[in-house]
Amino acid sequence: MMIARYIRYAVTLGLFALVPITPLWSSVHQSLESSQPRSLEAVRLADDERIRLDGRLDESLWQRATPATRFLQQEPREGDAASERTVVHILYDSDNLYIGVILYDSDVDAILAYQRKRDGNIWTDDRFMWIFDTFMDGRTGYFFEINPLGLMGDGLLGGGGFSRFPINKSWDGIWEAQVAMLEDGWSAEIRIPFRTLNFDPGQDTWGINFQRTIPRKNEDMLWNGHLRNQGIFRPVHAGRLTGLRDISQGIGFEAKPYAAAGWRNSPGVVDTTDTPTDVGLDFTYSITPSLRAAVTINTDFAEVEVDERRVNLTRFPLFFPEQRDFFLEGSGVFSFAPRNGVTPYFSRRIGLQEEEQIPITYGARLGGQVGRYELGFIQARTGRQGLLPGEDFTVGRVKRFLYEQSSVGALYTRRSSGVTDSVAAQPDRHTAGVDLDLYSSRFRGNQNLQFEAFVVWNSDPEVSTSSSFGDLSARGVRLNYPNDIWRAHLSYREVGEAFDPAVGFTRRNGFKRINPSISYQPRPENIAAIRQLEFGVFYEYLTDFSNRLQTASINVDLLGIEFESDDNLSLQLTQRFERLEEVYEIHEEIVIPVANYSTRALEFRGRTARRRAVSGNFEISRGGFWSGRRWAYELGITARPATGISLSTEMEKNDISLPEGNFSTHLFRLVGGWDISPWMSVTGNLQYDDVTEIVGLNARFRWILRPGSDLYLVYTHNWQDFEVADVEPGILGLTVRSRSAMMKINYTHRF
Repeated sequence: MMIARYIRYAVTLGLFALVPITPLWSSVHQSLESSQPRSLEAVRLADDERIRLDGRLDESLWQRATPATRFLQQEPREGDAASERTVVHILYDSDNLYIGVILYDSDVDAILAYQRKRDGNIWTDDRFMWIFDTFMDGRTGYFFEINPLGLMGDGLLGGGGFSRFPINKSWDGIWEAQVAMLEDGWSAEIRIPFRTLNFDPGQDTWGINFQRTIPRKNEDMLWNGHLRNQGIFRPVHAGRLTGLRDISQGIGFEAKPYAAAGWRNSPGVVDTTDTPTDVGLDFTYSITPSLRAAVTINTDFAEVEVDERRVNLTRFPLFFPEQRDFFLEGSGVFSFAPRNGVTPYFSRRIGLQEEEQIPITYGARLGGQVGRYELGFIQARTGRQGLLPGEDFTVGRVKRFLYEQSSVGALYTRRSSGVTDSVAAQPDRHTAGVDLDLYSSRFRGNQNLQFEAFVVWNSDPEVSTSSSFGDLSARGVRLNYPNDIWRAHLSYREVGEAFDPAVGFTRRNGFKRINPSISYQPRPENIAAIRQLEFGVFYEYLTDFSNRLQTASINVDLLGIEFESDDNLSLQLTQRFERLEEVYEIHEEIVIPVANYSTRALEFRGRTARRRAVSGNFEISRGGFWSGRRWAYELGITARPATGISLSTEMEKNDISLPEGNFSTHLFRLVGGWDISPWMSVTGNLQYDDVTEIVGLNARFRWILRPGSDLYLVYTHNWQDFEVADVEPGILGLTVRSRSAMMKINYTHRF
């Protein structure tokens, strides 16, 4: 472990490590020459000229703009001409950007379009995507997509590291799109108000890129950055949109009031019923075209979709993603060393306590860019609930851009109850950290390479103790080489015994971890049915701070196959060692004793192409599990019997046999959706697991009255405690745990 000790000392020094690294990275960038991106000029409309948004590019105005054409394949044959022609025109006036696109298709009857729901997952459908890099920083941007039925999807780019799809799709921008079917394909007209976007008014050029996907051919084609190591989700590979002058965000003020009314009932020993009503207001103001502030008063999240149920068979807590709009918008800036497993800021700590909602009295947010800096700030106040006092939350983040794609940043959070006379009151808790991301997509020409380092510390929650910096901090480094054919990474991480950021998330404490991995993904050209194979090894070696081994595992990808049809199969072998130093209750009255455990398991997974009217996925694993054995099964099936209608069912089962006792777990999920139009949808989610023995129903109706203004109707019903009913032998009865109905309407007005 001598190497690990040296790494630990280097990382603890934090920013001092940047001294020898950053000049080296600078020299790498200086020695490389960027290929010239393609360029497209936006044509300005006269003050009295208007585009009628009907999806058909029949106005002569469109012909003024020289179109983007000559898309190239990323898949299946990198660099070949696209099999179908795509033409994109761009116009603008002082308030709006207009995109007109014609997507020619030699087989119109084969065009796939199942979904209409806003932000629906359209892996199933023909689709057209585009991004704007409005600051020309090669890191952040806006993502948009449409399909032939007029589905509109959008999101924010940035903060996702080297993830393949680093998009925050919970952001809903205000824009419009109309589509039309043609004899030789389909077309669309899109209007995006400049008020929807942050940008630098001093620049007349943005980054822009387009991608078209034809799922029946499993073909992706791009206008710029078509190489497999590039792609639309990396703005540094975007083309250029020029000619943007004298564009306006208005005065940059937006008001969004809401009203909500509902009914809640909780039967039980004491049957309680209430009819909550509420009103609130969100304000947004563009301090500059690139820096936006927002304030929310008496915030309500009645419309948020329910979390997916999971069965946890580990010793550690599960991570659930944020779904609330206020915390999602602009959240990319708060991403901190995202691939290192350390989360010093986790927004679900604000307004949620053990998944129960705590009222948020107000919240304020600031986000955007100032020169070479990206800023993020959140201040929120929660109200008192029961024994829990109201709390203040402060989050601040700043990132300084370096070179072409790199950055260095700092993060600070504070959590304060401001009271000392409550049983639940705690002293103010602080967290501070710095992170470095050296990122290049031009290593050895067009290869991706990333180096990350971070140090983060939190104050001691136990004022009576005196923990060291090492106990209260986490630190690590990571070298990543994520490319087509070869992928590899090497990381080292330490997490102290008392590391517990008050506005963060931590799964495990008190360890040192080394983790290398490598995978080989060849593309066998002599096997027509196979697009790509995968073989790989993932190794983990985790000790405590006395260098005693706690966890060791080696995962071997024996074979992964991606077929040209977009079907997938994979086979994985896992060998694992666990040292358990405290007894662990894995199930009711079943306790795993203190001991060392060595296990081996085999896992087989598969997925059919999602473009099919009926598609599915499965996972089967069998092998050692603590002191015994486990069979685990997962099965999912999705059917799309008609346009706009989908029905999915998922099942998970674990059969576990241990010397300490045998048990099984089951989880079922049924999800249905009816997309009446791109502006109106109904979704239902029914879930059950036999660990909590709760059956939960969540149904939601959304009507987009106009972009930015919505009506929601939400119904939730939970049952628990299965019992044999007296009505008829053999029929199971359900006890109602809670039920509620809520209506919420909001309206956005821009000035």
